[in-house]
Amino acid sequence: MAFLHVPAIVDCVNMNMNFHLMPLRCNSKRTFCVSAVNLNNDSINNNDPLFLSATTSAFLRSQETLRPDPLFVDQYASCLVPQNFHKEKVQDLNPYCLATKFIDDKLLHTVNLIDGVKQVVLLTDGMDTRPYRLRWPASTIIFDISPERIFQIAAEKLEGAGAKVPKGSLFYHIPLESSDIKQNLQLRGYNGSRPSIWAMQGFPMMTSANFEEVLSMLSSLAMEGSFFLGELPTFLSDAETDIKSNTKPWLDKLFMSNGFRVEMINHKGVSESSKEEFASAHYSNKLFVAEQLRLSDDQMEAWRRQFQRVEDEGDEEGFEEL
Repeated sequence: MAFLHVPAIVDCVNMNMNFHLMPLRCNSKRTFCVSAVNLNNDSINNNDPLFLSATTSAFLRSQETLRPDPLFVDQYASCLVPQNFHKEKVQDLNPYCLATKFIDDKLLHTVNLIDGVKQVVLLTDGMDTRPYRLRWPASTIIFDISPERIFQIAAEKLEGAGAKVPKGSLFYHIPLESSDIKQNLQLRGYNGSRPSIWAMQGFPMMTSANFEEVLSMLSSLAMEGSFFLGELPTFLSDAETDIKSNTKPWLDKLFMSNGFRVEMINHKGVSESSKEEFASAHYSNKLFVAEQLRLSDDQMEAWRRQFQRVEDEGDEEGFEEL
């Protein structure tokens, strides 16, 4: 069972790659499992599907930045693209860039509505530059969950380019390969009793089961009223439904079974609102925004303690009356 997902513009099927899968790692009350890809020839990054996917996305962001009227500016994307990377000039607005703009706007809009400490969790490919390029408000804690190897390559290049998180914000990386992602988040200050916003783009997955594991983890960690948004790879729905008309009900059921009410967003609608034409060929990832309707594990524990305290106080009063 693999967790690899490469954006549609990269055809990794024809790559002659030699890699094997490491065992699943599962933890927490609501299990979150990941499969780690271990490449035999790790000296050649261009043969690494995760690296190639992340680099391709960075290239698209760098090209968008150079447009006369860009949707967003990613001043650090170019430093992540190797000099020997096969580059073709992008003529039309790529749907990936449209999705990036949508996620950027939703993240900033939502996080600015949160009072006090703001928690942002990014599920990424390891080369996400949002911690550095977005104008996060003060008291924002940003967590990036991504492949360790890709993140370290990017971190070195970003440091060389002078990338820094905004003053008053904190940034922590949580390796995707961690034995316990939930515990690592909590050790770095994540609090399930406070609002959070989670965003997913480029996060490596291969099956719907992988995504269900992600949803299960979020369901246990995200406070009621928190949001989860991003790009949903098409295979997550197409793998389970042969008829497109059945896709939405299946996704609704998948999200709701983990406590989330989801809304699917059409790229075309986002394009029309931005007054931009985009090339949709060979790109069928779906945008989504979901709201957590359940209590997190931390909220449930706080409620249990409160209930126990009230019961104990009641018992003491009854004893005094006797």
